[in-house]
Amino acid sequence: MRCAILLKAYAADATRVASAFLSERLTRTLQIEAPETDLPAETSAGGGAPLARGGVMNEENTDGRRTVAVVGAGIAGLAAGVYAQQSGFDVHVFERNDEPGGATIGWERDGYRFEGGAHWVPGTADRTSFNALWREVGALDDEVAVKLPDPYFAYESDGRVALLFRDPKRLRAHLTELAPEDAREIKRLCRDVARFTKVDLPFGDVKGVKAKHPLESNPFTAASMMPAFTRMPSYAKQDVSSLLNCFRSPLIRGLLSCIAGENESATSLVSTLAQFAAGDGGYPEGGSAGMAKRMALRFEELGGSLRFGAPVERVVVKDGIATGVIAGGEVQSFDAVIVAQDTIASAFSLFDPPLDKPWVHTMLSATKPQTGMVVGVGVAADLGELPESIGFSPAEPLQIAGRSFSEITLCNFAAYEGLAPEGCTALTVSLPGDTYDWWREREAAGVYSEEKRLVAERVIAALEERFPPLAGNVKTWEVATPLSFERRLHSYRGSWMSILRPSTNVSPHSAKPQGIANLYFAGQRMLLPGGMVNALKTGRIAVQYLCKDTRTVFQNEI
Repeated sequence: MRCAILLKAYAADATRVASAFLSERLTRTLQIEAPETDLPAETSAGGGAPLARGGVMNEENTDGRRTVAVVGAGIAGLAAGVYAQQSGFDVHVFERNDEPGGATIGWERDGYRFEGGAHWVPGTADRTSFNALWREVGALDDEVAVKLPDPYFAYESDGRVALLFRDPKRLRAHLTELAPEDAREIKRLCRDVARFTKVDLPFGDVKGVKAKHPLESNPFTAASMMPAFTRMPSYAKQDVSSLLNCFRSPLIRGLLSCIAGENESATSLVSTLAQFAAGDGGYPEGGSAGMAKRMALRFEELGGSLRFGAPVERVVVKDGIATGVIAGGEVQSFDAVIVAQDTIASAFSLFDPPLDKPWVHTMLSATKPQTGMVVGVGVAADLGELPESIGFSPAEPLQIAGRSFSEITLCNFAAYEGLAPEGCTALTVSLPGDTYDWWREREAAGVYSEEKRLVAERVIAALEERFPPLAGNVKTWEVATPLSFERRLHSYRGSWMSILRPSTNVSPHSAKPQGIANLYFAGQRMLLPGGMVNALKTGRIAVQYLCKDTRTVFQNEI
């Protein structure tokens, strides 16, 4: 529920009329600059020559294609696999788990699947730049149904209910009726949300890459977004908490605080509401995990190799060149390696010695991990009459993992097929906050499982008190802690995104680290604050650098 969309300006054609704040970002974002490197000039290979500075061709490949290892089958890794495979490389994706998807994670218990990934996805709306990217990699097509619940969210407090409607005009009327004392601030917010609906984020190609279908800017599209750009600095420099303090009504503050975390940039809140207002941010058939499975299918249909239960222990680096990976204790040679696992965790665990480089520490200092707990509850009853998403206050704050939760957010998947047995319902409760160290201590003390049981009991008791149809019908549960996410994602402190703080530099980190040839990085850490779309984009960027280095034409579609 707290996924926040990265929003920044773009399109170099608009720099003539943009302010200095916008001009710098418009120019920077439209075309991705090649990073500076400390490698010698001969690292760029051409034509059919070996990859940078003597990369070793895999002897098992008999057709002469360059071989590429991709570490991780999350969204970034699958995107990299699809783009590289259809650009003519022989790609092998290594995944430690038994299914693809990375942070599109879920847990299955007794016939229920508890969604631990995205509850809405940017780019589900047709004719958006994000939608085009999802279609390129097979995640979405015309046959994939998309749900757009409206109202999207309900928040109740002291017997009153505030609803989050997608239409800004309807939202404004509803909120003003609930809190006339905040009419002015509600008007300003809804007006800006309407402005931000015009923002579509086209994505540029890496500078110097040869692409079969180059992405081109549209100055008219950029011009239509200027009203939003003029408001962007105001939101970028403040956090959500500061924005919410402008509202006097606790009901309005409570509703909006459920959309984006209070420490995040206010841009996250406004851009998320704008996604909904634009008819985007839907829930695709099969959820985010379904999107990952469709990407995996596309990759394998292209001839790529996807290996499950195959964790990579090390990236092999010889004389400043990545020459392969160690998986299952065996050294496997490749011409290039794309690391698509969590970048921070991988920098310290996949390399010997670890990548103790300035860029790693820069990334680490810029990253405030987005983490928390997810409680899944399987109910032997159809709860379709309840809101799909609702925030409420339990009778008493829940004391969980050393924190006090005075509000909890419930997601109700009764309307979604395949997540529960017929006539039953899968529920999830999000408990945000960094409890990583607390759970580490409980694991060390041998009481990890017992503490998970206590969390489930307290959450279920609160749900049964608020929603009587649950009483006596709870059949199963699961608690995912930051350690659960860490084990499944191999991620830094078990986080699935980063918190976009005010005035954060949102420039992408370099996909090509200095000092190691034939090595590329992709993944949501590479572009704050992360999330599915940014993971997808970084996979695309990594392959474009690979294509540029090998003088290969980048194929973004077949």
